[in-house]
Amino acid sequence: MAIARKQVPDSGWKRLRGYFVTGLLVLGPVMITIWIIVNLFIVMDSLLGRPIQYLLGEVIGIPFFQQQILYGLGFITLLALIVLAGWFSKQYLGNRLVLLVNKWFERIPLVNKVYVAILQISQALLGGQKEVFKYAVMIEYPKSHVYSIGFVTQDTKGAPQDSIAEDVISIFVPTTPNPTSGYLLFVPKKDVAYLNMSVEEALKLVISAGAIVGRAGGGSREAARRLGIRLRPLHEGDYLPPQRRDPDE
Repeated sequence: MAIARKQVPDSGWKRLRGYFVTGLLVLGPVMITIWIIVNLFIVMDSLLGRPIQYLLGEVIGIPFFQQQILYGLGFITLLALIVLAGWFSKQYLGNRLVLLVNKWFERIPLVNKVYVAILQISQALLGGQKEVFKYAVMIEYPKSHVYSIGFVTQDTKGAPQDSIAEDVISIFVPTTPNPTSGYLLFVPKKDVAYLNMSVEEALKLVISAGAIVGRAGGGSREAARRLGIRLRPLHEGDYLPPQRRDPDE
C-alpha cells in the first residue's frame, strides 16, 4: 500500500526568489542609469572630445592640450551645446530654424512617428506645458464612478462661466501616452478632487499609462484649501466656504 507523502511548500526557495526579484528591481534602474551615463560619457569623448582636443592642441597649438589627455571634454562640450541650442532657439532665426527642422522630420515616414512622440513627451515634461497646468486633479470622467486625471488651467471666466449656473473650473484631461492631446472640460469646483501630487509627477503617471506612480506632495491640495475648494474624501477641517464670485469680473 503506497503512502501519499504530504508535499511541503518550498518556502525557502520562494523567499530566495522574492529577494532576487526585489534586488533586481532595486539595482536594475541604478545599474541601467550608470550604464547609460558611462556610455554617453565615452561616446561623447570619442565624437566631440578628441576632435576638440586635436583642434586646440595641434591646430591652434595650445601646449596644455598637446601634453594632456582631458577626459570628459566631450561631455562638457555636449552640455555647452545644449545650453547654446536653448539660447539660439529663443532667437528669431533659431526659432524659425527649429520649426523648419520639425516640419522636415514630420514628413519622413516612420521617423516622424518616433520623433513626434519624443518631442511631445519632452515638451510635456520639460517644456512650457507644465507652466500652463497649475494643479493636478481627479474628476469623474467619462462617466460616474470612472475617474480621470486632469490639470487645472484656470478659474473659468467670461462667456463659458456666464452661461453656466454653477461655479466651474477649466480642466484639461490628457490622453495616454500622448499628454499633448485631450479634452477641455468645465467642471464644477465641488466635483474636483485635488491630488496630493505635483503636475510633473501626474504627467509621468499619464504618460506611463499608470505604470509609474509619482511621489506624494506638490502643493495641489494646499492650493485647493487656499481657493476654498472642497477636498475629497471630505474630512473635518477640509472644507472652506467657497469664494464669492464678483459679477463684474
